[in-house]
Amino acid sequence: MIRETEHPGVFTDGDRLYTRNLRPGTRVYGERLQVSKGVEYREWIPSRSKLAAFLKLGGKRFPLRTDSRVLYLGAASGTTASHVADIAREGVVYCVEFSPRAFRDLVAVCDQRRNMIPILADASQPSTYDFAVEGVEMIYQDVAQRGQAAILIKNMKAFDIGDGMLALKSRSENVSLPPKKVYETAVSWMRSQGLGVHEILPLDPLERDHAMMVVSR
Repeated sequence: MIRETEHPGVFTDGDRLYTRNLRPGTRVYGERLQVSKGVEYREWIPSRSKLAAFLKLGGKRFPLRTDSRVLYLGAASGTTASHVADIAREGVVYCVEFSPRAFRDLVAVCDQRRNMIPILADASQPSTYDFAVEGVEMIYQDVAQRGQAAILIKNMKAFDIGDGMLALKSRSENVSLPPKKVYETAVSWMRSQGLGVHEILPLDPLERDHAMMVVSR
């Protein structure tokens, strides 16, 4: 039987993770659909989503709520973003993606979900998309490029966002350093910029050389 976890909008059958399908009958990336007590859920696969990996590995701090207004940086083709939209079903998810190829797939996913808004833009330049974003209170970032912490802080300040989650890819920051050192450097810098860092969870072996960081201003 599928039941809700300690995190609102995230469900489990004791083994797999699920979100309640905002568009019953539709899949985004070939995930399994499961019906329990008349409600359809989508399996949330940790090997396909860093946010799911974070939860599967025991992540505790999860600032996403059913009415959250989310700025999602690095939405790619919409795999994780669609689950975020399932959770924030009474809110909105602004999905920023830079790659035109991935953006085409993202638009198709957004067309199926009324609370997902696709934005083709560079996440390091919030002034180029601030006209399209309104009232966001949480940021989720999965942008694999150098300066990931700086991009996070820049957007949190630009949109006056209080809570954030950063999926930091160590190899994109510095391939010559051990991942642990890269994470420590990023955390130290974010704290020097006034952010509180509340949780740091390496995502190995589900996502190699990645760590999820939960922060706030």
